[in-house]
Amino acid sequence: MIETLTSAISAHGPIAKMVWVLLVVVILDIASRLLIRKMAVLTQKSKTAWDDALIESMGAPIHWLIWVVGLTVALDVSGILPANVAGMLQVARLLIVVALFSWFLFRLIESFGNNLVGKTTLSGGTIDQSLVDIVSKLIKLIVVILAVLIAMQSLGFSLTGLLAFGGIGGLAVGFAAKDMLANFFGGFMIYFDRPFKVGDWVRSPDREIEGIVEKIGWRVTLIRNFDSRPLYVPNSSFSCITIENVTRMSNRRIYELVGIRYQDAGMMNQIVDDVRSYLESHQDVDQEKTLMVGFTAFSASSLDFFIYCFTRTQSGPEYYRVKQDILLRILDIVEGHGASCAFPTTTLDIPDPVLVTSPKNAT
Repeated sequence: MIETLTSAISAHGPIAKMVWVLLVVVILDIASRLLIRKMAVLTQKSKTAWDDALIESMGAPIHWLIWVVGLTVALDVSGILPANVAGMLQVARLLIVVALFSWFLFRLIESFGNNLVGKTTLSGGTIDQSLVDIVSKLIKLIVVILAVLIAMQSLGFSLTGLLAFGGIGGLAVGFAAKDMLANFFGGFMIYFDRPFKVGDWVRSPDREIEGIVEKIGWRVTLIRNFDSRPLYVPNSSFSCITIENVTRMSNRRIYELVGIRYQDAGMMNQIVDDVRSYLESHQDVDQEKTLMVGFTAFSASSLDFFIYCFTRTQSGPEYYRVKQDILLRILDIVEGHGASCAFPTTTLDIPDPVLVTSPKNAT
């Protein structure tokens, strides 16, 4: 295309050639804008969003491509540049074209990624933002590497020697940065195993880690503690510690011991039965999960019975509201039978009476 345009206007003078080329560039730019706008209207009527992403991604790169190629061709065909500068201009044009094509691929990857979020996979799950981020970053990294290799070949570098040097240098860098690489691959394992995602409440019984996941990076994961402190955890740490994902809990458990006094032992059966009946009729208790109430232990100062059930909610504030309601109602049931909750007491058993005499009688 460039050679055809050059031969078509070769009969004109330098200024005229540049004017003709710029006129062609303006026409092509206007035509491309109208064509992309028309295609955008047509793709919006389709059921799929992939064609919309493609049209949206190519708009700005094509605009700049037309002007970059047009201006460099205008300078080239004018003949006003020295031979060495013209050669450098061709190399610069190729580099800019490679950069614009890489930009187009970056925009296309972003658009495709946004369309993938929330889609259903073949296994029945959904694609979340974390998975899209890691795949997008990986593809962008490949695009950058290819663009750099093409650019270096255009500048006259030998790719064979470069790749050989890169293999040897990669080994050296691998030994020197093994911790960084461990964190890098640890991030991959987080994305692919998906023990948590951004927005999840996680905690580790092995470490003092608990909070909301805000960002999963290449090297570290940002977890915001509940006192608003940021906690930066190296990704490699997650391969050797236990992580609990609180957000993925299906239910929350209530397990409590309630003690009554020994003198209220005769009321234990009725209290236990009433508490069980109350929990079985509670609308916030999941009746499909295990529900148990029973006398369990002779403690030092009390007779203990336990309650074991699961709430329907997974929300922390709602869970504590339901738990408070249940515990207060159990207290009412105990007191309604004339019993009382026990507390630690000490009883002194004196078998023989103790005679206390005054000092006057003692003499």
